[in-house]
Amino acid sequence: MSRPDFNLLVTLDVLLVESNVTHAARRLRLSPSAMSRALARLRETTGDPLLVRAGRGLVPTPRALELRERVSQLVQDGEAVLRPAEKLNLKQIVRTFTLRTSEGFVENFGPDLIARAGEEAPGLRLRFVQKPNKDSAPLRDGTVDLETGVLEKTTAPELRVQGLFRDRYIGVVRKGHPLSKGKITPSRYAAGRHISVSREGLDKGPIDEALQQFDLERKIVTIVGGFSTALGLARASDLIASVPERHTGNLRAGMHSFPLPVSIPAFTVSLLWHPRLDADQAHRWLRDHIRDICAVIR
Repeated sequence: MSRPDFNLLVTLDVLLVESNVTHAARRLRLSPSAMSRALARLRETTGDPLLVRAGRGLVPTPRALELRERVSQLVQDGEAVLRPAEKLNLKQIVRTFTLRTSEGFVENFGPDLIARAGEEAPGLRLRFVQKPNKDSAPLRDGTVDLETGVLEKTTAPELRVQGLFRDRYIGVVRKGHPLSKGKITPSRYAAGRHISVSREGLDKGPIDEALQQFDLERKIVTIVGGFSTALGLARASDLIASVPERHTGNLRAGMHSFPLPVSIPAFTVSLLWHPRLDADQAHRWLRDHIRDICAVIR
């Protein structure tokens, strides 16, 4: 079947309202002959005469009466879709945004973001979900609206990416830990008992590669899946946690933090979203606030 001409919906809507070819033509700024040809096409497309002669006028057929309200609604919906978006009224918006973030992001930046949303857009709700991997499918299929993370590579090159802040790894121990006093050398650091943080369960990473340059090796006594777990263990023991500095600011309260005694490259934490939401006003408002909050909180 050939694809129907959806422009005929507008013509049909006006014809069903006017029940007069001349009047309908005038409303659509067409000639009466052009409107007559359009009516003929509509009759052929629908398989119904739609408007039939009754005296000097035209009356709708039962099929036309059945279609009238549906066609009118379709035309209104189409016009609404193509109309420029109205200015966003944050006080009236009712919407839930799903954000997939790395552990520590919510604890550090969530309170300010939730507070701003509650003040400016009380009907907006933020749903934070864990980030078990770097699969971009949730952004593509719309189950996730925004995501934060370190962008190494992506299977979705069409994604929009905006850098939020630079971060680096630091060492963290409990107050009173031997490493909380004195100069921390590579050998002192490596001699301790360490926690490895890895979603994949790996016990080696960039820190271990950097220590190899000094012929040193950490003793990994436990592997955990998140920064908060690592810090919780370090807070209650003599274990050493190595975590991102800005991601874990609030989580490290009351603990001793120190720069790593080896050179580890800093990294950029970015905000990612699908281009279909690029022009969405509420989504743009949320993106702007996330960037502002990340720029302010150090």
